[in-house]
Amino acid sequence: MEYRYMGKSGLRVSEFCLGTMTFGSQTTRESAFEIMDIAYDAGVNFIDTADSYPNFTTEYGITEEIVGDWLGRHSRDSIVLATKCQNPVGSGPNDQGLSRSHIHDAVDKSLRRLKTDYIDLYQSHFPDPGTPIDETMLAFDDLIRAGKVRYIGSSNYRTWEMAQSLIASDRLGITRYQCTQQRYNILYRDIDSDLLPLCQSEGIGVIAYNPLAGGLLTAKYRSTEDLHEGTRFTMNITGSMYRDRYWSEEHFREVLRLQKHFSDQGISITKAAIAWILRQPGITAAIVGASRREQIEETLQYKDVDLSEEDLSVCGEAWLAMPRRPETSSNPLRGTI
Repeated sequence: MEYRYMGKSGLRVSEFCLGTMTFGSQTTRESAFEIMDIAYDAGVNFIDTADSYPNFTTEYGITEEIVGDWLGRHSRDSIVLATKCQNPVGSGPNDQGLSRSHIHDAVDKSLRRLKTDYIDLYQSHFPDPGTPIDETMLAFDDLIRAGKVRYIGSSNYRTWEMAQSLIASDRLGITRYQCTQQRYNILYRDIDSDLLPLCQSEGIGVIAYNPLAGGLLTAKYRSTEDLHEGTRFTMNITGSMYRDRYWSEEHFREVLRLQKHFSDQGISITKAAIAWILRQPGITAAIVGASRREQIEETLQYKDVDLSEEDLSVCGEAWLAMPRRPETSSNPLRGTI
């Protein structure tokens, strides 16, 4: 396992980050423990969760509880634990957002569920246009000074939002975001044009989520008619959003082209997709989830793939062939993972 520095910090994380979004919904507690054990034994020291997980239910916090129970069986210092706040976690007007009130409340609840006295990386799950950026950054700085959090990061920020946060931190003389989580894969490379260069220039780590395009890059789907129940494309809360992202003839055509290219070499498109992300300049880690042990066992084999310049060129053509259109999902969680 390769370990990379998180932004300008001295924190080193495995390039493979285990995502836990399905733990407690699609994935049982027992299977989640098995998946985390397999990843840990393979050298993965980076686990990402959120207070609003599991994503396909409204039973907030279950995922953090599962991760916390597993964490108690291991050396706390051997794990880089990341979680997030901002998404709704209740029906009250202050049960969401990035206000000082919600951030302080949310971190204490996450600490209890995770059964730890500190969080390595605490992230804003989404921007909050209703809260001044100074209030948000000062609240995160409070958490670091209190010892509850060691580093902070963002997720789903646009370039101007990331720049705004960095300016605020520098002006106030407080801690900066050390990383950002962004949707990034062979079929979706929107951050290439401006956010990724900004992060490289400012020393901000980039953690790529959706590396398999919601499962499309496993090549288990063959056409727009091939919907599988119990997957991200059919789940009641986020299914329509994932279909808006990836469910088009252009996407299927490119997946078929990529699958043929790699299968001719005896390479799994799934492993190639993860290996491709980790070859991209500026990428710190890829968040890869699993709902069954077979999935984590396969994706961890990405290290066996050595992409050639031809492979990289073939992958690069996919983004150029994608339709350029805004997301049309009515789901307010514009970048939910």
